[in-house]
Amino acid sequence: MGIQQQPFRKRLRCETTTWLLFVFVFMISTIRGQIRYSVPEEMKEGSLIGNVAQDLGLDLRRLRSGRARIVSGETSQYTELKADKGILVVKERIDREELCGDVMPCSLSFEIILENPIELHRVTVEILDINDHAPTFKSKVINLEISESATVGSHFDLESAYDPDSGIHSLQNYVLSPDDNFVLKQLSNADGVRFAVMILQKPLDRELNPHLSLKLIAVDGGTPRRSGTVNIEITVLDVNDNPPVFNQSLYKATVAENAPIGTYITTVNASDADSGSNGLVSYTFSNVKGKSAEKFEIDSSSGKITVVDNIDFEKDKKYEIRVIAKDQGGLSDATKVVVEVLDINDNAPLISIMSFSSIISEDVSPGTTIAVFNVKDADSERNGHITCSIDSNLPFKIQSSLTDYYNLLSDVAFDRETKPEYNITITATDSGSPTLSAQTNLHLKISDVNDNSPLFTKPKYSAYVVENNVPGGSIFTVSARDHDWNQNARISYFIDDDEVSGSSVSSFVSINSETGVIHAVRSFDYEQIKQLKLKVKAQDGGSPPLSSNASVIIFIQDQNDNHPQVLYPVQSGGSLVAEMVPRSADVGYLVTKVVAIDVDSGQNAWLSYKLQKATDRALFEVGLQNGEIRTIRQVTDKDAVKQRLTVIVEDNGQPSRSATVVVNVAVADSFPEVLSEFTELTHDKEYNDNLTFYLVLALAVVSFLFITCLVVIISVKIYRWRQSRILYHSNLPVIPYYPPRYSDTLGTGTLPHVYNYEVCRTTDSRKSDCKFDRAGSQNVLIMDPSSTGTMQRIQSEKSILDEPDSPLEVRS
Repeated sequence: MGIQQQPFRKRLRCETTTWLLFVFVFMISTIRGQIRYSVPEEMKEGSLIGNVAQDLGLDLRRLRSGRARIVSGETSQYTELKADKGILVVKERIDREELCGDVMPCSLSFEIILENPIELHRVTVEILDINDHAPTFKSKVINLEISESATVGSHFDLESAYDPDSGIHSLQNYVLSPDDNFVLKQLSNADGVRFAVMILQKPLDRELNPHLSLKLIAVDGGTPRRSGTVNIEITVLDVNDNPPVFNQSLYKATVAENAPIGTYITTVNASDADSGSNGLVSYTFSNVKGKSAEKFEIDSSSGKITVVDNIDFEKDKKYEIRVIAKDQGGLSDATKVVVEVLDINDNAPLISIMSFSSIISEDVSPGTTIAVFNVKDADSERNGHITCSIDSNLPFKIQSSLTDYYNLLSDVAFDRETKPEYNITITATDSGSPTLSAQTNLHLKISDVNDNSPLFTKPKYSAYVVENNVPGGSIFTVSARDHDWNQNARISYFIDDDEVSGSSVSSFVSINSETGVIHAVRSFDYEQIKQLKLKVKAQDGGSPPLSSNASVIIFIQDQNDNHPQVLYPVQSGGSLVAEMVPRSADVGYLVTKVVAIDVDSGQNAWLSYKLQKATDRALFEVGLQNGEIRTIRQVTDKDAVKQRLTVIVEDNGQPSRSATVVVNVAVADSFPEVLSEFTELTHDKEYNDNLTFYLVLALAVVSFLFITCLVVIISVKIYRWRQSRILYHSNLPVIPYYPPRYSDTLGTGTLPHVYNYEVCRTTDSRKSDCKFDRAGSQNVLIMDPSSTGTMQRIQSEKSILDEPDSPLEVRS
C-alpha cells in the first residue's frame, strides 16, 4: 500500500495517551528580558504555552496598565497573550513542517511590549516535532529491469522515501520484503538523508523467474512508528554487463534567486561501456528533497538541469538533488547535485511601529523615548543589513535596542513656542546593490508647559485724563502677551493695592481682569492730585501661575474749573477799606494793586485784570497783567472824594472764569475830609443792617424755619472750610499778599503817613470829633463803626462803604 505525500496539508494521527506525553511546556532561560519556551506542534487552540507574568517577574496589574501585547513581523499570529491572566496560549494550530520545513531547530520569535514606561521582552517559542507524518514515496511502483547476467554484488539504487518530520520522527529505516536474490543495504548522505540500495546476492535466471515483485517499506522512529510502502517490480533482461558511470560523484552549481524559468543550472554526464541499446543512458531525479522536484527538471537524454519554477532565497537557500543514470539493461549509477541559491536584493526593509507617543510634553529631558519600531529585511548578509536614519535637522536620534528593534529618542530639550510639532520621516535602507529603502512618517505634537511669563508690550505706560471725568469711564488699556498656549496663555490683569496720598489705589482706578482696560473709579481733581502711579500685574492661568509687572503713570490734566480768588484788597464784612489819593497825585500815580490767584494750572491760571466800572473812568486804569491801579490824569479839585472802582479778574481758560472786586478810593488831602464823607455812610449802613436782621428773625420765628436756617448756616461753614483747605493744599506759586496794614517802604503810596484818631460820639450823633496823633507810615485808612477793635476784628466786620450789592462778585 502507498501513502501519498501532501506538502501543504499534513494529517495528524495521534493517540490520546501519546498526545498527553508530548504536551509539555517548560521555560529554558530568562536572561535580560528574554524567555524561551518549548511546545510540541499541533497543540489545540488555547493550550497553555507559559506563564509570562511569572517568568518575567511582572505583576498582572503592570501587564494591564502597560497594555501588554505581542508584536511580530510575521503575517500569522500563532500565539496570544492573555494579559488579564499573564499567560501565553496557542492562538492557532502550529504545523512545524509547514512553518520551518527542514530547518532545525524550529522556533517562533516575537516581542512582548509594555508602555508607560516602555518595556520590551523577547520571547522565543521552540516548536517541537511530533510524529504526525508517515514516510512517503514519490512513486507508487518502482520498475527495475535487471539483466540476468548481473553479477552478484551488483547494487541497484532505489527511490528514497520522504518524511517531513525531524529528529527521531523522521525516516529511520528501510525494510525489504524477504527474497532469495536481493538483500537491502541502507546508506546516508552527508546531510543525514537515508536511502536504500538493493544488492544482488544470487544470480538471476530469466528463464526461471522473468519477473520479481518486492515491497520496500520505509519506517520512521516515532511511537507508534509510521511507515510507507512502495512496490518494486523487477523485469529480468538479457545480458547487460556494464552499468553507467558518472564522471563526477558530486556536482555543484549556483543560481540567482528569481531566475527566470528555463535558466540553465548544470549538466550531469554518465557513460556506459556497453553498446547498442545497452549503452543508452537516461537520467532521472531520485530522492528529491522537499520541493526540489517542483523547482528543477532534467532532460532525460542530455542530463541538462534547468529551472522550472520561481526560486526564492528567503525560502530555500540550497537544493540537493540525487540524479540516477540508467541504461537500457537496467544498470544504474547515482550522483548528487548541490544547487546554491544566490541572494539578490529583492526585498525592501519593512518598518513596523511598535509604540509611539504622538503627544509629548515640552519639558521632557533629552533621551526620552518617543517611539519603538522594528525593521526587518528578508534578504541576507549585506542585502539584509539595515541602516535607519532621520532628517539631520530634527532634534531626534535613533538608537538600536534589541535585534531589529530601534528607539527614537529626543536629542535636545523641546520648546513648543519655537516649534509646536514635528513631522518625522524614518528611513530604513539596506546595503544591497542597488539599495532598497522604506519610509514611515510620524507626526509628533509638543504639549505646552507654563514656562513663559506674560510680557507687556511696554515696561512703562503713561496715560492722560482730564479732571472732573465721569466715574467708570475707561482711561487706558494695557496689553500683555504670553507665548504659551491655551490655559497657560490666558492672561488676567490686576492692580497692586498700593497707597496714593493716603488712599488705596483701588479707590481711584480699577482694571478689567480680562481686557486690561483701566477705568476711573471716581472723578479726579487736578488741584488735589496731579498724577497717579500704579503697578499692573499680568498673570497667566498656568499651574503654578507666572506673572510680570508694568508701571503705569496716569497724568491728571487740568480743567478750568476754578474761579480766580482775590487776595487783596480784602473784602471785609464790617469795615471800610479805602485807598487815599492826594489831589496832588500826578499821572501814573500807583493807587493800589489787586492781587488774585487761580488754583488751576497752565493757561487756566493766567490772569488778566480789567476795569469793569468806575465812578470816573477817565481818572483810573488797571494794569492788564499786574492788576496795578494807577491814575491816568492829574487829579483836580473837581474830582469826587469817594471813588468806587469795580475790577474784574479773568483767567485764560476755555471757557474763562472771572471774579470781581470793589476798590474804594478816597481822593483827599486830609483825613477829616475823608472821615466826614464816610461816617455818614457807616451810620446808615448800621441802621439798615439792624432793621434787616430783625425782619429776618421775625420771619424765621413766624415760619418755624429756624432749623432750616441752621442747616444753611452749617452748610455755608463747611463750604468755606473746604475752600480754605483747597487753597491750603494747592501747589500754587506764592503771590505777595498785601494786608490792611501794608506799609509802602518806597514812598510811592497814596498816604505817606499813618494817622491815629480818637473818635468821640454821642447817641444819634451824626458827627464825630477826631483827634489827630503822630504820623506813621501807613497809607490805608480803616474806619470801624464801633470806633474800637484790633485789625483782625475790623476785618471780620462789614465794610462801611458796602453798597447793597456785594463788593466781591463772582461770575463764570
